[in-house]
This record gives sequence, structure tokens and C-alpha cells, in this order.
Amino acid sequence: MSFTTRPTLRGTFGMVSSTHWLASQSAMRMLELGGNAFDAAAAAGFVLHVVEPHLNGPGGEVPAIIATANDPTPRVLCGQGVAPAGATIAHYRSLGLDLVPGSGPLAATVPGAVDAWLLLLRDHGTLPLRVVLEPAIGYARNGHPLVPRVTDTVATVHELFASHWPTSAALWLVDGRPPSGMFRNEAYAATLERLVAEGEAAGADRIEQISAARLAWREGFVAEAIDGFSRLPHRDSSGSSHGGLITGADMAAFEASWEEPATYDWNGHTVAKTGAWGQGPALLQSLAVLAELGDVDLAGAEGVHTTVEVMKLSYADREAWYGDVDVPLKSLLSPAYAAERARLVSGEATFELRPGSPDGRAPRMPAVAAGNHQVDASVGEPTVARDGVTRGDTCHVDVVDRWGNIISATPSGGWLQSSPTIPELGFCLGSRAQMFWLEEGLPASLTPGKRPRTTLTPTLVLRDGRPVLACGSPGGDQQDQWQLLFLLRHLGGGMDLQEAIDAPAWHTTGFPSSFYPRANEPGGLVMESRLGAAVRDDLVRRGHVVTESDPWSLGRLCAVRRDADGLLSAAANPRGMQGYAVGR
Repeated sequence: MSFTTRPTLRGTFGMVSSTHWLASQSAMRMLELGGNAFDAAAAAGFVLHVVEPHLNGPGGEVPAIIATANDPTPRVLCGQGVAPAGATIAHYRSLGLDLVPGSGPLAATVPGAVDAWLLLLRDHGTLPLRVVLEPAIGYARNGHPLVPRVTDTVATVHELFASHWPTSAALWLVDGRPPSGMFRNEAYAATLERLVAEGEAAGADRIEQISAARLAWREGFVAEAIDGFSRLPHRDSSGSSHGGLITGADMAAFEASWEEPATYDWNGHTVAKTGAWGQGPALLQSLAVLAELGDVDLAGAEGVHTTVEVMKLSYADREAWYGDVDVPLKSLLSPAYAAERARLVSGEATFELRPGSPDGRAPRMPAVAAGNHQVDASVGEPTVARDGVTRGDTCHVDVVDRWGNIISATPSGGWLQSSPTIPELGFCLGSRAQMFWLEEGLPASLTPGKRPRTTLTPTLVLRDGRPVLACGSPGGDQQDQWQLLFLLRHLGGGMDLQEAIDAPAWHTTGFPSSFYPRANEPGGLVMESRLGAAVRDDLVRRGHVVTESDPWSLGRLCAVRRDADGLLSAAANPRGMQGYAVGR
């Protein structure tokens, strides 16, 4: 019997799993008030902006995948903002830059998260906006206990705030030191309260109120404050000061939207991900190749090696083909292509990136992919470093209700360390533009009005046409690697949710990072030390460049499930001691 840190929760009323206990319980409150999974997820999303500000914020983004009780067809909610109209490769090159900075105003795309949460509420929620935002407003106005990682994060950027970002220092430094204990963000509370007030001024109808709040965000007081602040020059991770590019016109032009998912049928299930403007299809490609290779034993070195080599192939294709463009996804997920890729997996570790040629097309890779590009992990904004320490990351929330509504959402960006705080609003812009390349002709090349190829990747799984599972994890480039292990263990190996989450994790770093300064570590493999010395030594013998991280350090998975008989279940990751599942 495998060890688990806590039980898988089971019930029939509703289940929530998120990366912070206050978000989970706030979502559960919405269910108790009679709301549905979408009311609950939105409430959690706004609370996460407040209680995990080092991992996401209102100036960031959120993709989600949903299915409703009335329509089990999965739909993607795209809350990923686009590059502003002035964000051209020529502009960045004129500043002497060959990469988009990892922080500061130049790294920002148009904020997408708040509009996406409001769109979800408008189209599928049931509760009034005031009720859904009440927990977030309360925690921002009255205070909440800071998790230690917030204090640690502010400490890492203390000098930047004190010397170059005075508005961030005013919010995040208390008597010149990082905050601890109870923390209030009254400016953000006022922003949310004004959204509610402007919504209610539009009338008593719930949808009209939400629409008015969206307008206040995109064209009203929020857009005006961003327009006035974003173009002021501030120090960024390039070491110089630059102004940003987002204008009020950019804010008005962007709206969150609904779209079709990418799907793949595997082991009697249909796995749904975002399109290839995100990295989600890399998980689908990995499942397709593993299906060609047969059963993989994840308990030993052979299974670790095989999954890592398969993921290298999928991520090589991510670099060559994915972006907010016409991606040959049908060919990349075809059985013939999977079989072709499976033949490349051998018993030894590979060090080169090997993108394929779907439909005979020639791949083109970014220049940094050509060799070993290693950097100090304290530079820029990597998510999970080789030592397993999280320095800037992402959140996640899954909800399923008693009617069968289900959602998987991965909020991120707008971290407190992303960009200077906009004082009137109480939050900062994001830094997702760092995922664009400043090279012409690549699928992820910087283009005004395009989405960056994001790492954010929620998952929804169906069986016999009905949704059964929502899951996801923070972790940047590792998100789909850790989710792959979870799905193999849960859907393939029969482990229950908590057992599959608790099992040892690993990932490869053998491809260009999506985060500034875009490190590439050929042959890199990071594994939790509890896999054991025998597994480690076998992997080294196969040629992997192995880094052992702490025994409980990789992955922050959340998951909820609904079985055909109506039984609901949920589990959350114990690593980091923040994520919790709740339900009854």
C-alpha cells in the first residue's frame, strides 16, 4: 500500500482543491450559499490574488477549461492577455535588447485574469458579483495571514523595491523590511469595491452588473490608471530602466473569450487542454508517444528515463511549433507521428533538441536552443529552480459541484515582483511577454495583438463523453511534466487522487526555459531524492545530468473528480504546506 500524506476527500455536495486553504474555503462558501462550481472558482480566483500575491495577481492571466451540467462539451476560457499594439520586435531591438526582460513594464501583456473571471461569472455563474467578491475584499481590506514565502519573495527584491520601485516599497516594505504576520492591501480592496459599485450602478440585473464591472475594468478607472502608470520608466531585469507599452486602447481592445480545446483520446479517456498558444498539447503528445511504447513502470529508473525522454521530444516540438499561430496540431497528435517519435526513444539520455517535421514541414528553433545556456537561477523570474525552491510561480483551483459543473483553472502572472505596483489600484502588471522571442519567423515571435506561448495549462478529462476529472499544477515548464505523471498514475495505474499526487516526482530541464533569461540545460533531470540512490545512479549511468531536490519539493497538484454515480472526490498537494482540498 502506497504512503499518502492525507486522505482523498469524498462526498456528494461539492469539492474544491486549490493552492491555498483560504481560497479553497472561500470557494466552498459559494457552494454552501447555493452557487455553482463557476461562482466558487471565481471567488477562489479573486482570493488567490490577495493571499498568493507572489504567485498571481489581477494584472496577470488565467486559462481555464470547463464543462457544464447541461453541456459536457469542454470549453476553454482564455484569460491570456495579448502583446500591446506597440510591442514590436523592432522596438525592443532599438533598446539594445535580445530578450524581453523578465520583469518591469516592458515585460507586460494586457491583463487578462479579471476579465476572464468576470466573463465566467456572466456566462455560467449564478450569484451576485458582490457575493462572489466578498471574501477577496474582506481579506484585502481586513487582512490575512501571509504565508512565509511571500516574506521570502519580498526579501529577494527588497533592494529593487527600495531603490527603484518606490510604489512597490510603499506597499510591500514595512518600516523598510519585508512584511510578515497579518497583511492588508486596502488599495486593491478599494479597486474591487469600486468594480462592485459600478456594476450595481448599472441596475439590479446580475448580468448587467457584471458587464458594467467588465467595462469599468477595460475602459474605465482601471484602464485609466494603467494607461497613466505603465509607460513610466522603471528598472527591469535587463539592468536598465524602460517604460512599458500598454495603453488604455490596449485595455479596451482585449476581451477574454471562449474557444475549443485541444483533445486526445487515451486509455479510455479524452484529455482536454488549451490550444497550442499554451504548452498544454505537449502533454497530449507525451501521452500519444507513451501509448506507442506500452506500459511504463514509474517506480523505477526505466520509467523515469522513458518519461523524461518522451517529454524532451514533446517540448522540442513545443519550441519548434507552438504559438498563437496556425499550429499543425492534428498532425502532431496523429498516430503515425507518435509512432515516428516513439522510435527515437532509446535506453540512453539525449542532449540535443529533436523537433519533428509534421506534414514534412521543416522546424525552426530559437537561437538559444542551439547549445547549453545556463544562468544564475536568481536572475529573472524562474518558477521552480534546480534546487526545488519556488521563486515565482503560479496558482491552481479545481471545483466540481453536485450538479456536475466542473472547472480547472490556472491563474498566474502579475506577481508582486513582476512590475512596480500601480498605487491607485494596489496591484502590478504581469511579465508574460518574456515568453515571446525577439527573433523573426518563429511561432512564438513577438507580434502585437498575439498571445505569448504560455506555460499555463489546466486539464479536464472526460470518459464516455462525461467530465470526470479536473486537475492542474503550478510550475512553469514543469506543469505538464508533473501532470503527466499524475495522469499515468491515476488514470493508467489506478492510484486514487491523493496517492497519485503524493508519489515522487521528476522533470527534465533539457529545453529552453520559457522564463527570462531562457536557460537551456541539455540532459538536465531533476528528481525528488526519495526516489532513492539506486534510481539516481541508474539515471546517471544512462547519461542524465541528475540534480536531486528535496524529497517533497516538486509539483503542487490539485485535483477533483466526479464519478458516474455522483460520488465526488478531491485531493491537494502537501508540498509547500499551502494547498488544501475541502468538500462534503
